Amino acid sequence: MLVAACHGRIDSVLEVEEQMTRRHDRLPTVSRRGLLQFGAATVAPLLIGQRPVSASAPTPPPGLRLFSKPLQWLDYDPLAEAAAAAGYAGIELTVRPGGHVEPEKVADALPAAVAAARRHGLTIDMMVTAITSADDPGARKLLEVAAQAGVKLYRMGYIAYDDSVSMRTSLDRTRERMLRLADLNRACGIVGCYQNHHGLGPASNRLGSSIWDIDAILDGVDPAWIGCQYDPRHAVAEATGSWSRALRLIAPRIRSVCLKDFRWAAADSLAPVDLPAGQGIVPWERVFSLLRELGVDVPFTVHCEWQLFSDAELSLPEDDRRNLAIERIGRDKNFFEKSLGRSVG
Repeated sequence: MLVAACHGRIDSVLEVEEQMTRRHDRLPTVSRRGLLQFGAATVAPLLIGQRPVSASAPTPPPGLRLFSKPLQWLDYDPLAEAAAAAGYAGIELTVRPGGHVEPEKVADALPAAVAAARRHGLTIDMMVTAITSADDPGARKLLEVAAQAGVKLYRMGYIAYDDSVSMRTSLDRTRERMLRLADLNRACGIVGCYQNHHGLGPASNRLGSSIWDIDAILDGVDPAWIGCQYDPRHAVAEATGSWSRALRLIAPRIRSVCLKDFRWAAADSLAPVDLPAGQGIVPWERVFSLLRELGVDVPFTVHCEWQLFSDAELSLPEDDRRNLAIERIGRDKNFFEKSLGRSVG
């Protein structure tokens, strides 16, 4: 019944896409894949949508990925074992300074991490980097090694506004940087993503806090090679009531979605506090409904960036902490899996 319901919505989804294409006629032409069939046992975090013609990557396997940042105290095999035990289908690996893979060790370490994931039935087809420019030292090597290892998509580092010039000039210069980086991505065969991220305190000059920034710097950039990693948590924190308008704007450029929840620290504070899935204020039913309506067909990754352990639990043996982590990150997976199921049912 679920597949039939999805097929029954093709006409309405195509109508929405046609309207969006008229509004974004400056974008390169993209094509539509067939609809995915959603199984009862595993809910695919891939919604009905579109994929650029020039993107040669195969359809990502169904299932939620786990952002590896909260488990950086685990080596590759224990990391993969924990992610698999919690029910994840893959890992979005940190490949940046201080991450699971240090960039200068990528040639050996990244293939080793990918091999460990495969031993536990997982994929590493996504990674998070600090790359912000084609001119970054080691950027080409990192992307080439990643593509050869089977990584299809990477998240970029963050870029700050240059306050010595006007905002428009800063955006224009960053757009030129994105054009050059898209060329490098094309040469390496890997897709880059810039994440929208709430600006606060030292990050208040972070370009991309507002999704309109991302649309501006990607204007004319081939979305097959650079797009947006859409973060509903940061979108809601930054734009509150207008987040859905911004989502409609950036939808044609979304190449991945990361999932986490939050609340405000206090009634008189603008500081967001990350929480386990479903315990915060992100309107998930509306988010997933809009993503489906707008034809977003991308990998989903779960970011368990809330406090994983109490202070007392931090002193537990690694095996005990890993068991606690499996249980807790599994709850987030279950919540989002169930929520995605409702959104397409």
